[in-house]
Amino acid sequence: MGAAGVRLLSGIEKLDIIGVPSLSELRRAIDVLKKLSHHIANGSFDVVVFIDNPGLNLRLSRVAKRAGKRVVYYVAPQIWAWNEGRIEKLRRYVDRLLVILPFEEAYFKKAEIDCVFVGNPIMDELQPMYDSVSLRKEFGLDPRGKVIGLLPGSRESEIKRLLPPMLDAAQRLTKAEGQRRLFVMALAPTVPETLVEPLVSRSGVLVTRITDRAYDVIASCDALMVASGTATLQTALVGRPMTIVYRMSALSAILARWFIKVPWIGLANLVAGRKIAKELLQNEVTGKRLAFETEALLADPNALSQAEEIGRELRAKFGPRRASDKAAEEIMALIASARDGSSDSDGSRACRRQTDPLYKITKN
Repeated sequence: MGAAGVRLLSGIEKLDIIGVPSLSELRRAIDVLKKLSHHIANGSFDVVVFIDNPGLNLRLSRVAKRAGKRVVYYVAPQIWAWNEGRIEKLRRYVDRLLVILPFEEAYFKKAEIDCVFVGNPIMDELQPMYDSVSLRKEFGLDPRGKVIGLLPGSRESEIKRLLPPMLDAAQRLTKAEGQRRLFVMALAPTVPETLVEPLVSRSGVLVTRITDRAYDVIASCDALMVASGTATLQTALVGRPMTIVYRMSALSAILARWFIKVPWIGLANLVAGRKIAKELLQNEVTGKRLAFETEALLADPNALSQAEEIGRELRAKFGPRRASDKAAEEIMALIASARDGSSDSDGSRACRRQTDPLYKITKN
């Protein structure tokens, strides 16, 4: 966002909390929340756009709406998975909801929320095809070996909980008889090497680490261990077999059992509408179990072709690219309708998108 010209507010990174916060985290978050609320309520905005992060943004959307701002929410809260009571807040405080999962539009429209499916931004990064042979050569991976991918997540807490059992599984897989096993890890650009290096060094496993090229890493693999989240959907779209893993604190896990109402936690399984990948949760996330499941994928002669077929199916569900462009168009249409007092019907949106000077500035 900074590179795109957005003026950033300091301190918002202190709100990036998963699970039950510590007392110090809670104090910092409350302080930042007060400052953001003041900024939103008193700023001169045509529209306030909230992206994901419902724990924070549903509170701030109430602040914005009470201050008379137009509110757009991009990337909907996953209330179809848990905490359906939030749907009333969306009705009251959000003027337009922009969703990125294909089944969400009908779900929210049924709840009488102005909702538009704009596609998914990850489709913009997805290539039509990948050359796994060339990628392995570029990454220095022996083409005669079986390549196993490690995707431990993008947050420090995820990596600390998930990378050690992944590396334990890698140790076990290297000792297995048969074809050589090679390991490659996809790292988010926000993950410091100082976090990963000690864990890898202690494991004694040779792991090729690649930063900010998740799709290429996935495409180079025969099988993967993937932290639950967007990475599972990326892996499914590329068409590679995987085992989905997730582990959280004991207290967060207890709360999750009470509130989560969907049959799976993996985004790839949820979008597919069936279990396309095995899920290991909490105490199931062990090196021994991960090694077993990964070995099973490597030994299955149909695993790759089935994953590729699922990838084609999911690509068709998401449709064409340009999700963020479409989201921007919806935001500008909402601004235009507020200015001219129109109802913003579908027939009038296209005209306003082309004539509104702010829309042209945004596009440029």
